[in-house]
Amino acid sequence: MSVIPAAPIGALRLVPIQRLTIGGRWRTEAMRSYRMPLLLWFTRGQGRITVAGLTRGYGAHNAVFIPAGVMHGFEVTGQVFGTAAFFNQSAGLDLASEPFHLRVRDARSQGEITGLLESMQRELDGERPLKDRAIAHLGGLLSVWLDRQRIAASDRPEDSSARALVRRYTEAIEEQLYTGQSVGDYAEALGVTPTHLSRVCNQTCGRPASDILADRLTFEARRLLLDTALPVKRVAEMLGYNSAAYFTRAFHHRTGQTPSEFREARRG
Repeated sequence: MSVIPAAPIGALRLVPIQRLTIGGRWRTEAMRSYRMPLLLWFTRGQGRITVAGLTRGYGAHNAVFIPAGVMHGFEVTGQVFGTAAFFNQSAGLDLASEPFHLRVRDARSQGEITGLLESMQRELDGERPLKDRAIAHLGGLLSVWLDRQRIAASDRPEDSSARALVRRYTEAIEEQLYTGQSVGDYAEALGVTPTHLSRVCNQTCGRPASDILADRLTFEARRLLLDTALPVKRVAEMLGYNSAAYFTRAFHHRTGQTPSEFREARRG
């Protein structure tokens, strides 16, 4: 899984959505996962977001909850604004185990989450007594708000067999990212043919199974190249590529740079 920058100890961390794009579009658009649950609250702009193999459009006043370890990626333009809330799992908050996407149309509900996030930000920025306790309680209220909105939502899509299969595929990739398995290997484990798996992936998110896997591997490769000092050959081995040369060709095909060029350009 990908690792976000170190966060202070506490129930949660708030980050402007625009800040997530620092370092390039791949920081948000490429398939990745985090080690902690994430809430995206969009206040302005629109785009497309893919979570667990399902692509949907998002707009203002959309809340997208993504549990830890769930593959996702989303478009962000200069016109998109909002807040990303990273939850600390050790804080003991009662959060959902599956992702969901809410279109919050009620003005009162919009005001409630805005008020909660603003109160959290004031506590995070300040040094008032009992700061951590206040943040933990506000985090609990945010989890209640999410559950209430989820219960009230009337436009939540049914979990079709296609959605369920692609979700299982993305979960399998996250669990076995460093095993070097191919689409055929994953399809066999899921009890379907590679052709069928690609067809349902195209149906749910507009991209074949091979592209989902390659995109996730490329993001992980970029993360390892930037966040570690591992040699390119070792990165290739960790991600299951047969050789460093094959890894370099695959990386260049998707990014337009060799692994060494990518590392040097962003560290220089």
